[in-house]
Amino acid sequence: MGKDLQADLKAFEPQHEFFVGIDSDGCAFNSMEVKHNDSFSVNLIKYFGLAAISRQVHQVWDFVNLYSKTRGINRFKAIILAFDFLSQMPKVKRTGVQIPSLPYLREWTETETKLGNPVLDQVIKKSTGARLKELSQVMEWSLDVNKTISEIVYNLPPFPYVCQSLQQLVGKVDMIVVSATPYEALKREWDEHNISQYVALIAGQEMGSKSEHLSIAAKGRYTADRIIMIGDSPGDLKAAESVEGLFFPVNPGYEEESWQNFLEQGIDKFLGGTYKGAYEEKLIGEFDVLLPEDPPWDLG
Repeated sequence: MGKDLQADLKAFEPQHEFFVGIDSDGCAFNSMEVKHNDSFSVNLIKYFGLAAISRQVHQVWDFVNLYSKTRGINRFKAIILAFDFLSQMPKVKRTGVQIPSLPYLREWTETETKLGNPVLDQVIKKSTGARLKELSQVMEWSLDVNKTISEIVYNLPPFPYVCQSLQQLVGKVDMIVVSATPYEALKREWDEHNISQYVALIAGQEMGSKSEHLSIAAKGRYTADRIIMIGDSPGDLKAAESVEGLFFPVNPGYEEESWQNFLEQGIDKFLGGTYKGAYEEKLIGEFDVLLPEDPPWDLG
């Protein structure tokens, strides 16, 4: 992708009057649980010496990444949120396990939008002392997460009705993948199931936030009611709102039903100009209640 990580996004040229952004993990693919349970949290325990609170790590990590309003958050922001929750848990406090505060990672995630390994690597090369040690540890965790995912996530087809929906849209809209997952994993997963042929571009975490993806590729190039983001997290909804576009929610736990609805109703409404209004509002209302804001455990 060269030095300018967003070059492909900037070079993207509209071919149609309609634009569709599609999230991948948990939206097109049922890959959220396997990635988070068998790679992210396992490696978190390994790299930060958290074996004594393994159960709490899994509980917190799943809440942050799967079962709350922060579902789908970037991995580097997720680790900070997870550690903040862990440091407040009475059970964790009683173990005496020290939860890292990660001040340097925190600072980086607050000032950088392209939160991926390539940019973190550049920061590490310029770091010394405690900053170098902390960010290097995070990088080792992130690299091993990618390695584990590449080893275990395969033979995992898209949700039912995804392929039919993409086929229905071909020739009528411009489609790109809009994701916080690393490009390499996205490319591998979309290629494995022969659906990368339907999208003009795959945008991963290295190309910036989802809002940036949509802003660069779609804003000002399409009228707002001809831009739609398909996603399974509140972050996807925020990205759609950031370009004043439409949002189609793939409801966690009801992904197959969501895609069937999109195929049978959503596509026609979007292309026919009747999506915005009552139909979209009903879908977003149903989506909103599925993910809580507050954790289920006592912070006491």
